[in-house]
Amino acid sequence: MNAPPDTAADVRTVTVDLPGRAYPIRIGAGLIARAGAEIAPFLARRRVFVLTDETVAGHHLETFRAACAAEDIAVEALALPAGEATKGWPQLQRAVEWLLEARAERRDLVVALGGGVIGDLAGFAAAILRRGVGFVQVPTTLLAQVDSSVGGKTGINSPRGKNLIGAFHQPRLVLADVAVLETLAARDFLAGYGEVVKYGLLGDADFFAWLEQAGPTLAGDRDARLRAVEHSCRMKAGIVLRDETEQGERALLNLGHTFCHALEAATGYSDRLLHGEGVAVGCALAFEVSARMGLCSQEEPSRVRAHLRAMGMKTDLADIPGDLPDADALLELMAQDKKVQDGRLTFILARGIGRAFVAGDADLDVVRGVLRDALAQRKRA
Repeated sequence: MNAPPDTAADVRTVTVDLPGRAYPIRIGAGLIARAGAEIAPFLARRRVFVLTDETVAGHHLETFRAACAAEDIAVEALALPAGEATKGWPQLQRAVEWLLEARAERRDLVVALGGGVIGDLAGFAAAILRRGVGFVQVPTTLLAQVDSSVGGKTGINSPRGKNLIGAFHQPRLVLADVAVLETLAARDFLAGYGEVVKYGLLGDADFFAWLEQAGPTLAGDRDARLRAVEHSCRMKAGIVLRDETEQGERALLNLGHTFCHALEAATGYSDRLLHGEGVAVGCALAFEVSARMGLCSQEEPSRVRAHLRAMGMKTDLADIPGDLPDADALLELMAQDKKVQDGRLTFILARGIGRAFVAGDADLDVVRGVLRDALAQRKRA
Protein backbone atom coordinates (compact mmCIF):
# COMPACT_ATOMS: atom_id res chain seq x y z
CA MET A 1 0.00 0.00 0.00
CA ASN A 2 1.40 3.39 -0.97
CA ALA A 3 1.01 6.43 1.21
CA PRO A 4 -1.52 8.92 -0.17
CA PRO A 5 0.00 11.96 -1.83
CA ASP A 6 0.69 14.98 0.31
CA THR A 7 -1.31 18.15 -0.06
CA ALA A 8 -0.76 21.44 1.69
CA ALA A 9 -3.75 20.70 3.94
CA ASP A 10 -2.80 17.06 4.44
CA VAL A 11 0.75 16.45 5.64
CA ARG A 12 3.57 18.94 6.08
CA THR A 13 7.22 17.99 6.37
CA VAL A 14 9.89 19.74 8.40
CA THR A 15 13.40 18.34 7.93
CA VAL A 16 16.01 18.23 10.67
CA ASP A 17 18.87 18.46 8.21
CA LEU A 18 21.77 17.10 10.25
CA PRO A 19 24.63 16.01 7.95
CA GLY A 20 24.39 12.26 7.36
CA ARG A 21 21.53 11.92 9.87
CA ALA A 22 18.76 14.07 8.41
CA TYR A 23 15.23 13.02 9.22
CA PRO A 24 11.71 14.23 8.47
CA ILE A 25 9.12 15.43 10.92
CA ARG A 26 5.77 14.61 9.31
CA ILE A 27 2.89 16.72 10.63
CA GLY A 28 -0.76 16.18 9.80
CA ALA A 29 -4.03 14.50 10.69
CA GLY A 30 -4.37 10.72 10.40
CA LEU A 31 -0.68 9.83 10.44
CA ILE A 32 -1.06 6.99 12.94
CA ALA A 33 -3.60 5.36 10.62
CA ARG A 34 -1.00 5.43 7.83
CA ALA A 35 2.03 4.80 10.02
CA GLY A 36 2.92 1.54 8.27
CA ALA A 37 3.36 3.27 4.94
CA GLU A 38 5.34 6.09 6.57
CA ILE A 39 7.69 3.74 8.45
CA ALA A 40 8.16 1.02 5.81
CA PRO A 41 10.91 2.82 3.84
CA PHE A 42 13.05 2.92 6.99
CA LEU A 43 12.85 -0.81 7.76
CA ALA A 44 15.53 -3.44 7.08
CA ARG A 45 12.95 -6.12 7.90
CA ARG A 46 9.21 -5.78 8.29
CA ARG A 47 9.04 -5.81 12.06
CA VAL A 48 8.91 -3.01 14.65
CA PHE A 49 9.14 -2.92 18.43
CA VAL A 50 6.72 -0.50 20.05
CA LEU A 51 7.18 1.03 23.49
CA THR A 52 4.06 2.80 24.70
CA ASP A 53 2.15 3.36 27.92
CA GLU A 54 -1.05 1.75 29.11
CA THR A 55 -3.19 4.86 28.51
CA VAL A 56 -1.91 5.53 24.99
CA ALA A 57 -2.15 1.83 24.12
CA GLY A 58 -5.86 1.93 24.88
CA HIS A 59 -6.37 4.85 22.51
CA HIS A 60 -3.96 4.30 19.63
CA LEU A 61 -2.09 0.97 19.64
CA GLU A 62 -4.69 -0.96 17.63
CA THR A 63 -4.80 1.78 15.00
CA PHE A 64 -1.02 1.61 14.77
CA ARG A 65 -1.10 -2.20 14.53
CA ALA A 66 -3.68 -2.08 11.74
CA ALA A 67 -1.64 0.47 9.80
CA CYS A 68 1.43 -1.75 10.07
CA ALA A 69 -0.51 -4.92 9.19
CA ALA A 70 -1.65 -3.23 5.98
CA GLU A 71 2.03 -3.04 5.02
CA ASP A 72 2.84 -6.58 6.26
CA ILE A 73 4.83 -5.15 9.18
CA ALA A 74 4.77 -7.25 12.36
CA VAL A 75 4.37 -5.35 15.62
CA GLU A 76 5.74 -6.33 19.03
CA ALA A 77 4.52 -4.01 21.77
CA LEU A 78 5.17 -3.34 25.46
CA ALA A 79 2.90 -0.99 27.41
CA LEU A 80 4.53 0.61 30.44
CA PRO A 81 2.69 2.41 33.25
CA ALA A 82 1.62 5.95 32.38
CA GLY A 83 3.16 8.89 34.19
CA GLU A 84 6.45 10.65 34.91
CA ALA A 85 7.44 7.99 37.47
CA THR A 86 7.97 5.56 34.56
CA LYS A 87 10.96 7.63 33.42
CA GLY A 88 13.48 5.95 35.72
CA TRP A 89 15.85 2.99 36.01
CA PRO A 90 13.27 0.23 36.75
CA GLN A 91 11.13 0.78 33.64
CA LEU A 92 14.17 1.48 31.46
CA GLN A 93 15.61 -1.88 32.49
CA ARG A 94 12.26 -3.54 31.85
CA ALA A 95 12.11 -2.01 28.36
CA VAL A 96 15.67 -2.97 27.42
CA GLU A 97 15.31 -6.53 28.70
CA TRP A 98 12.02 -6.87 26.80
CA LEU A 99 13.70 -5.67 23.59
CA LEU A 100 16.49 -8.20 24.06
CA GLU A 101 14.04 -11.01 24.80
CA ALA A 102 12.06 -10.06 21.68
CA ARG A 103 15.34 -10.28 19.72
CA ALA A 104 15.39 -6.71 18.49
CA GLU A 105 18.38 -6.42 16.18
CA ARG A 106 20.70 -3.54 15.48
CA ARG A 107 19.04 -2.73 12.13
CA ASP A 108 15.53 -2.82 13.60
CA LEU A 109 13.49 0.16 14.71
CA VAL A 110 12.07 0.91 18.13
CA VAL A 111 8.88 2.96 17.94
CA ALA A 112 8.03 5.40 20.74
CA LEU A 113 4.23 5.67 20.71
CA GLY A 114 3.25 8.14 23.41
CA GLY A 115 4.08 11.40 25.10
CA GLY A 116 7.34 12.83 26.31
CA VAL A 117 7.95 10.19 28.98
CA ILE A 118 7.72 7.32 26.52
CA GLY A 119 9.64 9.22 23.84
CA ASP A 120 12.52 9.98 26.19
CA LEU A 121 12.66 6.49 27.69
CA ALA A 122 12.24 4.62 24.39
CA GLY A 123 14.84 6.81 22.70
CA PHE A 124 17.32 6.15 25.51
CA ALA A 125 16.59 2.41 25.37
CA ALA A 126 17.30 2.51 21.62
CA ALA A 127 20.50 4.49 22.22
CA ILE A 128 21.96 1.92 24.59
CA LEU A 129 20.54 -1.30 23.10
CA ARG A 130 23.30 -3.14 21.20
CA ARG A 131 25.22 0.16 21.31
CA GLY A 132 22.54 1.90 19.32
CA VAL A 133 19.49 0.95 17.26
CA GLY A 134 17.25 3.25 15.27
CA PHE A 135 13.97 4.57 16.54
CA VAL A 136 10.88 6.41 15.37
CA GLN A 137 8.97 8.98 17.40
CA VAL A 138 5.16 8.89 17.20
CA PRO A 139 4.28 11.61 19.73
CA THR A 140 0.69 11.62 20.98
CA THR A 141 0.73 14.77 23.12
CA LEU A 142 1.10 18.40 22.13
CA LEU A 143 4.16 18.72 24.35
CA ALA A 144 5.89 15.79 22.66
CA GLN A 145 4.93 16.91 19.15
CA VAL A 146 6.42 20.37 19.49
CA ASP A 147 9.36 19.61 21.74
CA SER A 148 10.55 16.31 23.16
CA SER A 149 10.14 14.19 20.00
CA VAL A 150 12.42 16.48 18.00
CA GLY A 151 16.16 16.90 18.44
CA GLY A 152 17.40 13.60 19.82
CA LYS A 153 17.44 14.29 23.56
CA THR A 154 16.67 11.02 25.32
CA GLY A 155 16.94 9.97 28.93
CA ILE A 156 15.48 9.27 32.33
CA ASN A 157 15.21 11.07 35.65
CA SER A 158 17.25 10.56 38.81
CA PRO A 159 15.99 11.22 42.32
CA ARG A 160 18.62 13.98 42.22
CA GLY A 161 17.10 15.74 39.25
CA LYS A 162 15.30 15.73 35.92
CA ASN A 163 16.85 14.16 32.80
CA LEU A 164 20.26 13.74 34.40
CA ILE A 165 20.84 10.34 32.75
CA GLY A 166 20.60 10.14 28.98
CA ALA A 167 22.12 10.43 25.53
CA PHE A 168 21.74 12.37 22.31
CA HIS A 169 20.22 9.88 19.85
CA GLN A 170 18.38 11.27 16.84
CA PRO A 171 15.25 9.50 15.56
CA ARG A 172 14.94 8.31 11.96
CA LEU A 173 11.44 9.74 11.60
CA VAL A 174 8.87 11.72 13.60
CA LEU A 175 5.14 11.29 12.93
CA ALA A 176 3.11 14.05 14.58
CA ASP A 177 -0.58 13.22 14.15
CA VAL A 178 -2.39 16.40 15.14
CA ALA A 179 -5.76 14.64 15.13
CA VAL A 180 -4.86 12.57 18.20
CA LEU A 181 -4.50 15.76 20.21
CA GLU A 182 -8.29 15.92 20.19
CA THR A 183 -8.33 12.94 22.59
CA LEU A 184 -6.24 14.78 25.20
CA ALA A 185 -7.72 15.98 28.45
CA ALA A 186 -7.84 19.77 28.65
CA ARG A 187 -5.13 19.85 31.31
CA ASP A 188 -2.75 17.76 29.20
CA PHE A 189 -3.36 19.94 26.13
CA LEU A 190 -2.65 23.11 28.09
CA ALA A 191 0.49 21.58 29.56
CA GLY A 192 1.72 21.03 26.00
CA TYR A 193 0.84 24.61 25.16
CA GLY A 194 3.47 25.65 27.70
CA GLU A 195 6.10 24.40 25.25
CA VAL A 196 4.38 26.06 22.27
CA VAL A 197 4.30 29.50 23.84
CA LYS A 198 7.94 29.07 24.86
CA TYR A 199 8.98 29.32 21.19
CA GLY A 200 7.40 32.73 20.85
CA LEU A 201 8.91 33.92 24.10
CA LEU A 202 12.44 32.78 23.28
CA GLY A 203 12.80 33.88 19.70
CA ASP A 204 9.71 34.94 17.75
CA ALA A 205 7.66 37.87 19.02
CA ASP A 206 5.35 37.68 16.00
CA PHE A 207 4.53 34.05 16.80
CA PHE A 208 3.74 35.03 20.40
CA ALA A 209 1.47 37.82 19.15
CA TRP A 210 -0.31 35.31 16.90
CA LEU A 211 -0.71 32.94 19.85
CA GLU A 212 -2.26 35.73 21.91
CA GLN A 213 -5.04 35.76 19.30
CA ALA A 214 -5.16 32.12 18.19
CA GLY A 215 -4.12 30.29 21.37
CA PRO A 216 -7.64 29.94 22.81
CA THR A 217 -8.81 28.32 19.54
CA LEU A 218 -6.07 25.67 19.19
CA ALA A 219 -7.87 22.87 21.01
CA GLY A 220 -10.83 23.08 18.62
CA ASP A 221 -9.25 24.43 15.41
CA ARG A 222 -7.23 21.75 13.64
CA ASP A 223 -5.77 24.15 11.06
CA ALA A 224 -4.53 26.53 13.77
CA ARG A 225 -3.16 23.58 15.70
CA LEU A 226 -1.33 22.34 12.61
CA ARG A 227 0.20 25.79 12.10
CA ALA A 228 1.31 25.98 15.74
CA VAL A 229 2.91 22.52 15.68
CA GLU A 230 4.62 23.12 12.34
CA HIS A 231 6.02 26.51 13.37
CA SER A 232 7.28 25.15 16.68
CA CYS A 233 8.96 22.21 14.94
CA ARG A 234 10.59 24.49 12.36
CA MET A 235 12.01 26.67 15.10
CA LYS A 236 13.35 23.71 17.02
CA ALA A 237 14.74 22.00 13.90
CA GLY A 238 16.69 25.14 13.03
CA ILE A 239 18.15 25.42 16.52
CA VAL A 240 19.06 21.71 16.65
CA LEU A 241 20.78 21.96 13.27
CA ARG A 242 22.93 24.83 14.51
CA ASP A 243 23.68 23.33 17.95
CA GLU A 244 22.81 19.63 18.19
CA THR A 245 24.42 18.87 21.55
CA GLU A 246 23.53 22.09 23.38
CA GLN A 247 26.88 23.81 23.43
CA GLY A 248 25.33 27.22 22.92
CA GLU A 249 22.12 28.32 21.18
CA ARG A 250 20.15 25.15 21.90
CA ALA A 251 20.16 26.06 25.58
CA LEU A 252 17.58 28.73 24.68
CA LEU A 253 15.06 25.88 24.40
CA ASN A 254 15.41 25.58 28.17
CA LEU A 255 13.63 28.87 28.78
CA GLY A 256 11.68 28.32 32.00
CA HIS A 257 13.17 24.86 32.52
CA THR A 258 15.65 25.65 35.29
CA PHE A 259 12.73 26.70 37.48
CA CYS A 260 10.52 23.94 36.09
CA HIS A 261 12.91 21.09 36.82
CA ALA A 262 13.40 22.25 40.40
CA LEU A 263 9.64 22.48 40.89
CA GLU A 264 9.13 19.03 39.38
CA ALA A 265 11.70 17.58 41.79
CA ALA A 266 10.06 19.43 44.68
CA THR A 267 6.67 17.94 43.80
CA GLY A 268 8.08 14.43 43.40
CA TYR A 269 7.55 14.22 39.62
CA SER A 270 3.86 13.75 40.39
CA ASP A 271 0.64 14.96 38.82
CA ARG A 272 0.73 17.92 41.17
CA LEU A 273 2.72 19.62 38.40
CA LEU A 274 2.88 18.45 34.80
CA HIS A 275 6.06 19.27 32.89
CA GLY A 276 4.42 21.79 30.57
CA GLU A 277 2.75 23.48 33.53
CA GLY A 278 6.16 23.81 35.14
CA VAL A 279 7.53 25.30 31.91
CA ALA A 280 4.78 27.92 31.89
CA VAL A 281 5.41 28.88 35.53
CA GLY A 282 9.15 28.83 34.84
CA CYS A 283 8.80 31.16 31.85
CA ALA A 284 6.82 33.63 33.96
CA LEU A 285 9.50 33.48 36.68
CA ALA A 286 12.32 33.89 34.13
CA PHE A 287 10.68 37.03 32.76
CA GLU A 288 10.16 38.35 36.29
CA VAL A 289 13.86 37.83 37.07
CA SER A 290 14.74 39.53 33.78
CA ALA A 291 12.61 42.55 34.64
CA ARG A 292 14.08 42.87 38.15
CA MET A 293 17.59 42.71 36.71
CA GLY A 294 16.68 45.60 34.40
CA LEU A 295 16.91 43.52 31.23
CA CYS A 296 13.34 44.18 30.13
CA SER A 297 10.41 46.33 31.20
CA GLN A 298 7.92 45.13 33.81
CA GLU A 299 5.27 45.14 31.11
CA GLU A 300 6.88 42.06 29.56
CA PRO A 301 6.35 39.59 32.46
CA SER A 302 2.89 41.09 32.93
CA ARG A 303 2.07 40.36 29.30
CA VAL A 304 3.40 36.81 29.61
CA ARG A 305 1.28 36.14 32.70
CA ALA A 306 -1.78 37.75 31.14
CA HIS A 307 -1.62 35.40 28.16
CA LEU A 308 -1.03 32.30 30.28
CA ARG A 309 -3.96 33.24 32.51
CA ALA A 310 -6.15 33.86 29.45
CA MET A 311 -5.34 30.30 28.40
CA GLY A 312 -6.35 29.00 31.84
CA MET A 313 -2.81 27.89 32.69
CA LYS A 314 -0.72 27.84 35.83
CA THR A 315 1.38 30.99 36.05
CA ASP A 316 2.66 31.24 39.62
CA LEU A 317 3.87 29.13 42.53
CA ALA A 318 0.49 29.83 44.14
CA ASP A 319 -1.12 27.68 41.42
CA ILE A 320 0.80 24.54 42.46
CA PRO A 321 -1.09 22.45 45.05
CA GLY A 322 0.56 21.04 48.17
CA ASP A 323 3.66 22.12 50.04
CA LEU A 324 6.75 23.60 48.42
CA PRO A 325 10.22 24.09 49.95
CA ASP A 326 11.61 27.53 50.67
CA ALA A 327 13.56 29.64 48.18
CA ASP A 328 16.97 28.38 49.32
CA ALA A 329 15.87 24.74 48.94
CA LEU A 330 14.55 25.45 45.45
CA LEU A 331 17.89 27.04 44.53
CA GLU A 332 19.63 23.95 45.84
CA LEU A 333 17.46 21.79 43.54
CA MET A 334 18.41 24.08 40.65
CA ALA A 335 22.08 23.35 41.40
CA GLN A 336 21.50 19.84 39.98
CA ASP A 337 20.41 21.31 36.64
CA LYS A 338 22.24 19.93 33.58
CA LYS A 339 23.21 23.48 32.57
CA VAL A 340 25.36 24.05 35.67
CA GLN A 341 28.92 24.86 34.58
CA ASP A 342 31.82 25.10 37.03
CA GLY A 343 29.28 25.04 39.82
CA ARG A 344 27.46 28.10 38.44
CA LEU A 345 23.81 28.11 37.46
CA THR A 346 22.94 29.08 33.91
CA PHE A 347 19.57 30.75 33.36
CA ILE A 348 17.73 31.63 30.17
CA LEU A 349 16.68 35.26 30.57
CA ALA A 350 15.12 37.76 28.18
CA ARG A 351 15.52 41.32 26.99
CA GLY A 352 11.91 41.18 25.88
CA ILE A 353 9.40 38.83 24.32
CA GLY A 354 11.17 36.97 21.51
CA ARG A 355 14.62 38.04 22.78
CA ALA A 356 15.89 35.33 25.12
CA PHE A 357 19.57 34.74 25.79
CA VAL A 358 21.79 32.42 27.83
CA ALA A 359 22.90 34.10 31.06
CA GLY A 360 25.80 32.62 32.97
CA ASP A 361 25.89 35.54 35.38
CA ALA A 362 22.32 35.82 36.68
CA ASP A 363 22.09 37.55 40.03
CA LEU A 364 21.14 34.74 42.42
CA ASP A 365 20.00 37.27 45.01
CA VAL A 366 17.43 38.48 42.50
CA VAL A 367 16.38 34.91 41.73
CA ARG A 368 16.08 34.20 45.46
CA GLY A 369 14.02 37.35 45.91
CA VAL A 370 11.64 36.42 43.09
CA LEU A 371 11.15 32.97 44.60
CA ARG A 372 10.61 34.36 48.10
CA ASP A 373 8.02 36.84 46.84
CA ALA A 374 6.27 34.11 44.86
CA LEU A 375 6.20 31.83 47.92
CA ALA A 376 4.90 34.67 50.09
CA GLN A 377 2.14 35.35 47.57
CA ARG A 378 1.33 31.63 47.68
CA LYS A 379 0.87 31.78 51.46
CA ARG A 380 -1.50 34.74 51.09
CA ALA A 381 -3.55 33.00 48.38
